[in-house]
Amino acid sequence: MPTVKVRNLKNEEVGEIELSDAVFGVELNEALIYAAVRNFLANRRAGTVATKTRGNVSGSGRKLWRQKGTGRARVGSIRSPLWKGGGNVHGPQPRDWSYTLPKKMRRGALRSALSERLREGNLIVVESFSLDQPKTKEFVRAIAALGVDGSKTLVVDSKENRHLVLAARNVERVKLVESAEVNIYDVLYHEKLLISRAAVEELTRRLDPTPHADEEQKEAA
Repeated sequence: MPTVKVRNLKNEEVGEIELSDAVFGVELNEALIYAAVRNFLANRRAGTVATKTRGNVSGSGRKLWRQKGTGRARVGSIRSPLWKGGGNVHGPQPRDWSYTLPKKMRRGALRSALSERLREGNLIVVESFSLDQPKTKEFVRAIAALGVDGSKTLVVDSKENRHLVLAARNVERVKLVESAEVNIYDVLYHEKLLISRAAVEELTRRLDPTPHADEEQKEAA
């Protein structure tokens, strides 16, 4: 099991924590991570872009001139796609881009990305984000002490910590999420990860591929 130093907000070592090999000791799987990121971005697409067809644009449906005898090309409507102001042909229409990726693949990709961040030394475990006041300058001082100021940083802790939520919400290049909200895109997009000890334990319970004893008992019942 990888062992990581636990630090406080003054960047002082206050202990150690053993991380699960099944969650933070996984080999890098680029193909799996690519599939998970592609799925995440596809599910986030709005799919609301649209163009007007000849049935949507304004204009009369009257035939502009008779079919034969004028010497001009035959035309049936001013709304024809061949005319300026006419409808569009085969343009984009609203659609749902989302698709389902198996849960095992999504969790496996997240374990792989978290393990790689740990190997890079960009995953920092913090004892707790206990701020005396909900002040942005206090939070900025803390991340500067931890050496992540100026980097794109993902902070993982409970949003019930109101002082942290209020202090971090206006800090540029910092995003605060709960352990249940950690996704593959955020882990890859942010260069540094600050995770509280409690959030590490919750992430381990969420991503551990081995069944827990209580779940086995429920299934047996």
